[in-house]
Amino acid sequence: MGRRTMTGDARPLRADARRNRARILEAAETVLARDGMSASMRAVAREAQVGLGTIYRHFPDQEALYHAVIVEGVLRLLAEAETLPADAGEAFFGFLGRVVADARRRKIPADLLTAAGADPKAGTAEASRGMRNAIERLLPAAQESGAVRSDVRMPELLALLSAACLAAERDQWSDDLRSRALALLFDGLRPRR
Repeated sequence: MGRRTMTGDARPLRADARRNRARILEAAETVLARDGMSASMRAVAREAQVGLGTIYRHFPDQEALYHAVIVEGVLRLLAEAETLPADAGEAFFGFLGRVVADARRRKIPADLLTAAGADPKAGTAEASRGMRNAIERLLPAAQESGAVRSDVRMPELLALLSAACLAAERDQWSDDLRSRALALLFDGLRPRR
C-alpha cells in the first residue's frame, strides 16, 4: 500500500504509519457515529490517541479523512465478499444485507462532505467498481443455484439495492426495520413457487 507524497512519488508507509492510519480511520468512524455533524479532528485525535499532526500527515484536511472513512468501509465490505459462505444464495443475500446495513454508517461522513461543498463520491470510483464487480460475481452464482430468479438483471438489482441503501441511510432504519424491509425485498428476488 503506497502513499503519494507532495512531489507525487509513491512511498510505502512504514508499519507504524500504517497502524496509525488504521487507528485514525477506526477512531473517525467511532467519533462520527457518536458526535455526528459536530465531529471534530481533535475528537478523532483523542479517540485514536495520536496528535493532530499525525492525522494531518495522513489526511491533509477533514474532507480527505471523511472520504477515506467512506472508502475504507467499502473496502471492508469487499474483503467480506471474498470470505462469504459457500452457499451461493446465502452469500448473495448476506452480502446485499451487509451493504444496506453499512449505508447508515456512511451517512454522517457523506453529509459532512456535502455540507462542506465536497462531493462525497469523489475518490470512490475504484471502490464503487469493486462493489459492482462483487455483485456481478454473486448474482449469476445465486441464480445458477436456484436462490435468485433467473430474470433478475444487474440494472434492476442495482436500482433496488440503491433504493434500499438510500432509504436506510436517510431514514436511519433500525435493525428491526432493516430486517423486515430486506426480507420483503429478498422475497421478491427469489424464484416464484
